[in-house]
Amino acid sequence: MGGLMQVVFDALSLGSLYALGALGIALIFGVMRLVNFAHGDVIAFSVFALLWPSVDAVAIIFAGNLPWFLLIPFTLLVGAGLSVLSEMVVFRRFRHANPATMMIASFALGFVIRYFLLMLFSSRPKSISLLPGLSQPVELLGARIPLLQLITILVTIGVLIGLTAFLRRTRFGLEMRAAAENFTMARMLGVRANRVIMGAFALSGALAAAVALILGSQTGTANIMMGASVMLMAFIATVIGGMGSLAGAVIAGFALGTIATVMQVILPPDARAFRDAFVYGAVILVLILRPQGLLAGRGTKERV
Repeated sequence: MGGLMQVVFDALSLGSLYALGALGIALIFGVMRLVNFAHGDVIAFSVFALLWPSVDAVAIIFAGNLPWFLLIPFTLLVGAGLSVLSEMVVFRRFRHANPATMMIASFALGFVIRYFLLMLFSSRPKSISLLPGLSQPVELLGARIPLLQLITILVTIGVLIGLTAFLRRTRFGLEMRAAAENFTMARMLGVRANRVIMGAFALSGALAAAVALILGSQTGTANIMMGASVMLMAFIATVIGGMGSLAGAVIAGFALGTIATVMQVILPPDARAFRDAFVYGAVILVLILRPQGLLAGRGTKERV
């Protein structure tokens, strides 16, 4: 029983990372029909924000001297601010461009962010110490898991509940849902485009920063490429869930986390190095059976 619960918690923890990443991508796609491939670099930038005290000019002010209850909102603001800035400086110019042009722009933006980090911090991974007490194991339902793993699952559940309430019960959330359904019609009905799009980018950036906090706590390192693997799986989850479907992105994120964890357990030791190949094989099978995504087209009849 303990071994089974260990697998369950591992799957939920990994799936939480993928679900948060997929949510960030799906939010932007829903409003702008933009696949933002710079999302992974926003995650890396948010992790490196924890290292700003290594830059002498800000050593007295920023993250290294902040308590955790200020460090967390500081990092979330960094991610949200970077995403809003990217919308204002880059993506606003491409609103009427075709999706391929916007996608290329997101690739270019990702490289700009990555090489900016490379210029400041070099390519060598940097050690960070973020709440080391979270690595302490706890006993739960017969499983022995790190406290961080449990917090990751609870935080993800809280984010999903909060985001659902925000989208369904606030005027701004209703405007975002209306824009995702039909952006042109929403503007004709009085929805302010700049406000909705900037809000979507801010939420997406905050979700990227949340992933960054979890990754930084889990690994204890900052690497300019550390957001790439999460971005890839998050994008796959967005496609499997149905492009633009927030619920589908979350479900697919948890499904990918579950598949990856189960493969790690059931594969022979010699084959575990090829776990990702089996995961991508499962992805191909899902897309063959349902190429439009798990929840594509759901909710389109809902009145907003």
